[in-house]
Amino acid sequence: KWCLKGQILMTELIEKLEYFLADRGIYMLALILFGISIYGMIVCGNYLKKLMCMNMMQVAIIFFFLTFGQKEGATLPVAMNQISSVDAYINPLPHALMLTAIVVSLGTTGVGLALLMRIKDIYGTIEEDEITGKGGKLR
Repeated sequence: KWCLKGQILMTELIEKLEYFLADRGIYMLALILFGISIYGMIVCGNYLKKLMCMNMMQVAIIFFFLTFGQKEGATLPVAMNQISSVDAYINPLPHALMLTAIVVSLGTTGVGLALLMRIKDIYGTIEEDEITGKGGKLR
């Protein structure tokens, strides 16, 4: 008797979880990716890993905004003779803004890599502890 009630409750819980993930799971994925990247930026002592985590964070934000701009049953914002309602199209503004964000992301990555090369030339390492003197000798 108790086993049957527990099984029914578990089935209902799984159904609710499946509905939540199907409805909002894509946002959870963006949130998890953002959280992992923040954690990596805080924990990693290597500047290249920090730069990679910064790129992951930018990807998570771009991914969130691109999925946020979607509408169920909508089509691309290209004028078609069959469609006369504005509601039938997705909003193109988030896509245009995120295209700009991708270009900025590439620029910051390039500048970051150039700075890392200079840091490696000057200090001989890209480890934060060795450069700041907390974990090793300064060169």
